[in-house]
Amino acid sequence: MDGTLFSPPAAPGSRRYPHPAFPDAPDTADPAPLAHCITRVLDEIDYGVILLSSAFSVAHLNHAARRELAGGHPLRLAGGHLYARSAEDDALLAAALAASRDQGLRRMLTFQHGERRWMLAVVPMAGGGAGPLSLVVLGKSAACETLSADGFARWYGLTQAEAAVLLALSTGLRPGTIAQRQGVALSTVRTHIARIRDKTGAASIAELLDMIARLPPLVGALRD
Repeated sequence: MDGTLFSPPAAPGSRRYPHPAFPDAPDTADPAPLAHCITRVLDEIDYGVILLSSAFSVAHLNHAARRELAGGHPLRLAGGHLYARSAEDDALLAAALAASRDQGLRRMLTFQHGERRWMLAVVPMAGGGAGPLSLVVLGKSAACETLSADGFARWYGLTQAEAAVLLALSTGLRPGTIAQRQGVALSTVRTHIARIRDKTGAASIAELLDMIARLPPLVGALRD
């Protein structure tokens, strides 16, 4: 998975690669470093991103997608191709990919796997000489990355116990479930939430979750 599909076609005798939306843009550098840079950018995104060729083989898989697929996701990789674990879901995925490649249509899919619903989007992309590409974007498994939540907690001076409650809230757990899993009283969790709201200025749990959902990803630092 070398990222060569990102490289724009070179005109004979020319090293100019104008962007179609910016025809007067200056000359770009060699496309190879640019392709490497784009793949690095994709690896910093905390959404799983899978780029498929016109034959539906995997051209690029970012780190978030690798983590998701290794953690019980309803999609799986086999032989360099992307499949769904159930026959019914695989038929839906195949139809969405065909519609993306052949008709340029976008599709949103929802898979039920265990007790969770998993969402993903299939987006058609122009591939130049490589033919039409399809981008599969996986839904996030949590509101934010662990390291982003930790950074948020440090910025607002949260205690370790408050930070643990914050991270649990970001995964969708309710206060009662958090109390049960942490082995503390529900009143203790509610006290932590009240203090978190006071320190961050959030008027409600919903506003607090909105704040952490908007945090920039720190997946590179988390990976290191």
